Amino acid sequence: MKIAMILCALLAFPLSSFAEEGHEAGWNPLSAGPITTWTAPMVGKGVLVVQPIAIYTKTRGSFNDDGNYEALPSGDKKSQIQQQFFAQYGITDKWEFDAQIVFQENYITSGGSKGHDQGVGDSYIFTRYELFEETERIPEVAGLLQLKIPTGKYQHADPDKQGADLTGTGSWDPGVGILLTKKFKPFVFHADALINAPQSVGIDGVKTQYANYLNYDLAVEYFLPKGFNFMLEANGLYQGNTKQDGVKDPASDVRSLTLSPGIGWSNDCIQTLVSYQRTVSGRNTDANDSLVMTFVYTF
Repeated sequence: MKIAMILCALLAFPLSSFAEEGHEAGWNPLSAGPITTWTAPMVGKGVLVVQPIAIYTKTRGSFNDDGNYEALPSGDKKSQIQQQFFAQYGITDKWEFDAQIVFQENYITSGGSKGHDQGVGDSYIFTRYELFEETERIPEVAGLLQLKIPTGKYQHADPDKQGADLTGTGSWDPGVGILLTKKFKPFVFHADALINAPQSVGIDGVKTQYANYLNYDLAVEYFLPKGFNFMLEANGLYQGNTKQDGVKDPASDVRSLTLSPGIGWSNDCIQTLVSYQRTVSGRNTDANDSLVMTFVYTF
């Protein structure tokens, strides 16, 4: 709650009072950016950017259908090591294509039985286009189209692996979003909202229709001397109930809110970031703690 109040205070800060002083044409500080929140600026024509991301996640419990936290039963454990590879390429100065692939390793202990497996998760392709350039008063605005590709395993689970061999959802999920970035030296603010529409999929012979879902994110970066910066972001998810063979499961909707502080260091060659992510509230979702490390390299 205290972290949420601090974030709200940042949002309520009278930015207009120092817009003229804080906005400097050509001030483009280097950073890896937030972990989850999209940024609006494009990479530029002919530029290739690669970003490996390493994530270690430990599940401490879950948020039930009433939104109440429940710790894992004594002796149960759940963790994941995930490696993501994200790449961006500029077609023009205003238009780019991006892609992301994921490899994950899952560890689950439930009721005294242990499960472990690894494999490719679901993948993504994106295209982004700059709609409006940033001015003294308005943010830079970009549009995004994305498609989740079901490259992860989503059915025929091995009963001896406690679900650790499942790495995807099975559905193709097209989505559309809006991305915002605004600089107020020494701060840079980012926000996005994305609507996704999963397509129906057969899972172990059951026709499954996941509900549409909304991802919404907000981040602020504070830039320090000598290439350092602090980052704080909030990541939200809202999804309705799932239907199986046309019947809606009234306890399958998902909510989550994750807060992530981080610290980065950058120079002209490489931008780095270390972040801690914690699920602070939710519904029908795991309560996770994650350590995230990433760097960005531009060709």
